[in-house]
Amino acid sequence: MRSFYQCVQNENKNVSPKETIDAIKKAGFDGVFVQWYDQDWEISQQEQIDYCRELGLDIVFAHLGYDNINSLWYEDELGDRETENYIQNLKDMKKNNISMVVMHLMISKNFPPLGEIGLARFRKIIKVAEELDIKIAFENTRAQGYLEYIFDNIKSDNIGVCLDTGHYHCLFKDEFDWDYFKGKIIALHTHDNNGERDDHFIPFDGNIDWNDLLKKIKDSKYDGPITLESCYRRDYLKIPLDEFYAESLKQAKKVNELFESV
Repeated sequence: MRSFYQCVQNENKNVSPKETIDAIKKAGFDGVFVQWYDQDWEISQQEQIDYCRELGLDIVFAHLGYDNINSLWYEDELGDRETENYIQNLKDMKKNNISMVVMHLMISKNFPPLGEIGLARFRKIIKVAEELDIKIAFENTRAQGYLEYIFDNIKSDNIGVCLDTGHYHCLFKDEFDWDYFKGKIIALHTHDNNGERDDHFIPFDGNIDWNDLLKKIKDSKYDGPITLESCYRRDYLKIPLDEFYAESLKQAKKVNELFESV
């Protein structure tokens, strides 16, 4: 039976991460994925993990930060420091018994240059992941080509793809090399939008063609859990937090029903 997970969103409005975790638990999700962003949050990332575990919520993966991810592609001290920070993140995940992380390869519209500088740093990070037996799922973020470049040049059983359905729709405009990535998708960020911005809607509240997308994900051989990345903000603030997460789980189950039927 497929499991259902929800992101512990630190971007939720007007509620604390602990209130978010409580609502996820109350809704009936099997577990969560957490944001490990190395930011000075009032409730730290470690406290959030500990609280999830206290409530008996499984942690399927941790999403690592990305504010300075572009620096990995440039030959400077910031890129070196960020590489070591990611290695420390992996060690922190090992201590927390979390066996998968999600990483971006780039951010913003100022696309960093593909090249050996970045490859060398990602090789170093991936080597540590192999030593620690941690999977890295690289996310489709803003531009085509970065995922392909990594997989063309780095061969490892410890890397795969995190398919972000929202990015696929509004940033990739529903274009993705499904044949190339067949068998490589090991994680999902499941959410919706109207094709213009990364809204992080509950599935079916935007205009993603879920029948088509889920068929492609299924054909790609993905068979893991349904992991939602919906966010409590904007119009959703009109309903209580508990209702938001109850609806999120309801629609996650609808995603799974459709996934099984396509």
